[in-house]
Amino acid sequence: MASAPGILLDMDQTDVRIRPVREEDRPDVLALAPRLAEGVAAWRDHDAAVRAAERWLTASIDGEGAVFVAEKGGRVVGVVSVDRQWHFTGAEDAYVGELAVHPDSVRTGVGRRLLAAAEDWARDQGLRHLTLETGAADTTARRFYAALGYQEESVRLTRPLTPGNPSSPDPGTAL
Repeated sequence: MASAPGILLDMDQTDVRIRPVREEDRPDVLALAPRLAEGVAAWRDHDAAVRAAERWLTASIDGEGAVFVAEKGGRVVGVVSVDRQWHFTGAEDAYVGELAVHPDSVRTGVGRRLLAAAEDWARDQGLRHLTLETGAADTTARRFYAALGYQEESVRLTRPLTPGNPSSPDPGTAL
C-alpha cells in the first residue's frame, strides 16, 4: 500500500477499526474536543474554542449526517463527522465538520482512514465533492489534507476589533 507523500503511516492497521459512532462513545468522542481547538488563532479564547468543539461534536452525534470513530483496543482514538452542505454555487457537497485523532494515534493512518470513511459515505450519498475547514495556523493539518489531494478553495479573513483599532485606513493611505 502506498501512502500519500509526507504522511507517515503505520502499515499494520489491523488493530484499528473504523465504525459508526454509538451512544456509549459520546464521552470518548467529547474528550477529543480539545484536539479540534488546536490551530485556532492565538488571539481567540482557547477555552471557548474547546466548548464550541464540544457543541459541534454533540450536534454531529445527534444530527442527520454520519459520524465514524476509530477504535483501537476497545478505545476510541479518533472521530470524523460528515454531513451534506450546500455550496454557494447551488451544488450539494459533503462537509467534514470535525476530524480529530488522539495524540497517541497521530501519524499512524487513523486520520486518513477516518477521512476515507467520510469520503465513502459521501460517494454513497451521490455527492461529488467533500469540503472541510481547518485553522490557518494548523500547518500540520493543512499539509495532511494537501497530501491527500485537498485544495484550498477559499480564504476566510478576520480582523480583531479592539478599542483604538481604527475601522478605516488613514485617508492618506492608498489601497
